[in-house]
Amino acid sequence: MPTDPESEKIAEVFFPETHRRAALLKEKGYSFVHYTNAEVAASILRNKEVWMRNSLEMNDFSEVGYGFQCLRSAYDGESGKLFNSVLESYFPGIANKLRDQFNAWLPDFKRNTFLSCVSEHLPEEGRLGRLSMWRAYGSRTGVALVLKTTPFLAESDVLKAYSSPVSYLREDEFALKFVEVAEGIKANAGFITQLGAEQVLDILFNAFRFSVQCTKHPGFKEEREWRVIHVPSINPSDVLKMNVETIRGVPQVVYKIPLKNIPDQGLVGIEIPELVEKIIIGPTDQPSILQQAFFNLLQDAGVPNPEERIEVSNIPLRHT
Repeated sequence: MPTDPESEKIAEVFFPETHRRAALLKEKGYSFVHYTNAEVAASILRNKEVWMRNSLEMNDFSEVGYGFQCLRSAYDGESGKLFNSVLESYFPGIANKLRDQFNAWLPDFKRNTFLSCVSEHLPEEGRLGRLSMWRAYGSRTGVALVLKTTPFLAESDVLKAYSSPVSYLREDEFALKFVEVAEGIKANAGFITQLGAEQVLDILFNAFRFSVQCTKHPGFKEEREWRVIHVPSINPSDVLKMNVETIRGVPQVVYKIPLKNIPDQGLVGIEIPELVEKIIIGPTDQPSILQQAFFNLLQDAGVPNPEERIEVSNIPLRHT
């Protein structure tokens, strides 16, 4: 989360939904959770890295298209007219620059966006987890990594990968969010003028692209997803590692986030002993085998008293 007054105000005005959701996470003390299978969870702990995959290879790749559809509908409608009118009142010509810059980069967003996904983990989900997520991602050896939010909300630019909540919106609801940003700009005229045209253009470009990359159909709302997003052509990283890996028979480029603190650049809490609150072994017919395996993996990763961080979900999920 932003810590200096200018960054806080930028988040409040230009990224109001992210600002609210991040504040709520901090206020409520929620955690994140990554639902996956035991093989992937073991790889994360053993190799101390998280893979970011191209959105085209993920099961919800079409949502980038859905986000653009919502943005285009809002931009072409009355909310877009209001938005552009407000912008032009401060910086004549900026609306066309924003449109042209965004359109030029749009093909790259669609084919060159790399993602890693987590969900909000609510206290009432405790050791059980969420049944719908076990069904979607757990297979017969589901494992959920419950994670602290600290590194996701840190104000650090070192990874060039950025956390954002997913919004689950109809087109008309998206348009209202569009208007909210326009009204926020109007309400903070002095601050906007002080930022200047170039900085406002850069901020809005990122607001547009995150709205495309982090808007999904309302039917997915129960996922309560956050995404970590990397677009290497826009924000090249010296820290993320690019490799070609074969996943389910498909060789593909992945970017790997090393789970290593970089405190002098504001990235802390990302190493496994600090990051992993607990592990939930999902509905499976091999709970004791998985418990022993993840006990050893946590121990090898330097986690003290690893047995205290492993729980077994007793949701009676049938596997077919």
